[in-house]
Amino acid sequence: MNEFLPVIQKSPLFAGTSPKEINAMLGCLGAKERGFAKGELLLDIGVAVPAIGLILEGSALILQEDFWGNRNLVAKLGPTETFAEAFACANTPATVSVRAETDCRVLWLPVKRLMSVCSSACQHHNKVLHNLLSGLAFRNLQMAGKIIDISQRTTREKVLSYLSAQARSQGKRDFFIPFNRQQMADYLSVERTALSAELSRLKKDNIIDYRKNHFLLYSS
Repeated sequence: MNEFLPVIQKSPLFAGTSPKEINAMLGCLGAKERGFAKGELLLDIGVAVPAIGLILEGSALILQEDFWGNRNLVAKLGPTETFAEAFACANTPATVSVRAETDCRVLWLPVKRLMSVCSSACQHHNKVLHNLLSGLAFRNLQMAGKIIDISQRTTREKVLSYLSAQARSQGKRDFFIPFNRQQMADYLSVERTALSAELSRLKKDNIIDYRKNHFLLYSS
């Protein structure tokens, strides 16, 4: 576990804690580390999850799938990022799945122990609880942003809404997005061919420029 301490410390969930405090917390919580192969499910729809997952290495995708297997990409996760917080805290079955995009390692943190103040009422435990609440609020804001993007009427409006939000959040008009083209299409709930065609038109109209997942927005 020591090899991943720098990653854990950089996680928003453990913001403000020292390596010594983290080691104490992991022991107190009974945290478990597990590896997953590329394509393996970290979390499946309909399954109750008693722990919060923290990505230590590799990447994973949060996916929403309907009865017929149509897939909607909710988010991409990398090292330091967490998932399943809301389901674990609410003790409800997951409504999304999380699948390993690459080989990855995950730290599982039992939420029952996390939500219960330990006998020593340690300050670092309180910090993590505060960070957990902040993380849930941030995730809700992310989902609200996605709803705005995909509720736009046309593919062009969805693309521009998403890219505009990315530019604002990163504070510049020249930025990278975390998705490849298929993932971007899944995130915006559009066909990949329609997305590629619209990106080409936007580039031709001198509204944007791009290469792979690097984008530049032009001012009007």
